[in-house]
Amino acid sequence: MELISEAHSLLILSQDFEAYKHLIEDANLPGLSVQATSEPTIALRIAGDCDLLFGEPSRVSQVVNHLPRLSWIQTTWAGVEPLLTPSIRRDYLLTNARNVYGAMMAEFVFGYLLLIERCILSRWQSQQAGKWDGTTPGSLRGKLLGLLGVGTIGSHLASTAKHFNMQVYGYTRQSETCPGVDRYFHDPDWPTFAANLDYLVCTLPRTEQTNNFMNAEFLSALPRKTWLVNVGRGSTVDEAALVKVLQSGGIAGAILDVFQEEPLPIEHPLWSTPNTFITSHTAARNYLPDIAGLFIENYKRFIEGRSLLYQVDFDQGY
Repeated sequence: MELISEAHSLLILSQDFEAYKHLIEDANLPGLSVQATSEPTIALRIAGDCDLLFGEPSRVSQVVNHLPRLSWIQTTWAGVEPLLTPSIRRDYLLTNARNVYGAMMAEFVFGYLLLIERCILSRWQSQQAGKWDGTTPGSLRGKLLGLLGVGTIGSHLASTAKHFNMQVYGYTRQSETCPGVDRYFHDPDWPTFAANLDYLVCTLPRTEQTNNFMNAEFLSALPRKTWLVNVGRGSTVDEAALVKVLQSGGIAGAILDVFQEEPLPIEHPLWSTPNTFITSHTAARNYLPDIAGLFIENYKRFIEGRSLLYQVDFDQGY
C-alpha cells in the first residue's frame, strides 16, 4: 500500500528514552522526526508541534493536555489508568502495550507453581538442617488452573499450562477465543468457576467492574487447597479480606506481585501473613525492543491509514 506522504513528529517521554529513541530511529520510519526525554517539564519545551506521543502513562498523562496537534499515543505499559482520569482529554487514538509480557509472566507464574508443587523451599530447609527429605512432591499434571481474565497474558498462561497437562478454566466478560482454555465462565457464574481450583491466576485490568472483584464472598468460594496468584492489578483484591482468609487457612496461600498501594506500606499485615509471597511488582519487565517494535509496526499502520494494534476503549479502560 502506498504510504501517505505527511510529516509526523514523535515525542518520546520515558525513563528509557535514549534506548527507545535509538531503536525507533534505527527503523528509518518515513516522515518521522523524534524528540526524547524522561522529564515532562522538558518534554513541554521540546515538543513543538508533535502529533505523536510514546511513553509510560504516568509521564505522558502530564503533558497530554498541552499538545494541541496530538493524534495518537502509544504507551509502553498494558495499563493506562493515568490517562483515564476525567481531567485528561480523549480526542486521540490510544494504544497500549499488549502481547509483549506473556512469556515473562509465564516464567513468573509457573516458576512459583513449580516451587509449590516440587516442595523446593521445604527441601532447602531440610538441607540446611542436614535432614534427608523423601517427601513425595506434587505435580502440575491434572491440576486445575483458573484464569481471571483471558487476554493476551491469560492466553499465554493457558498455552503454557497445557505443556504441564493442566486443566484450564477461564473467566471473562464475553470472549472465548483461547484454544488453551477447556471451559469458559462468564458473569454471574463465578461461584462455579471458583469451586474446585488448585490455582487461581488474576490478570484482570483495573476498571470499575474489576475493583475488589476478589472480595470476601469470592475468596470464601475458593477451596482450601487453592493458591492465588495476582499479576494483574492490586485493585482487584480486597486486601483485608485476603489477609483474613489466609490467616484462617481458607486458602492455601498467595503469590502477590501487585497491591492497592505501592510500595506496600511496611506496616501492612500482608508482610507477615502466613503462606504469602510478595514479589514487589517484578513479575514482568519491559523488554524494550519488543515495545519499540510495537510502536514501529503501529506507525506503519498509522501512515497507511490502517487500524492500529491494541487500541484502548476509553470507556472500558483497556
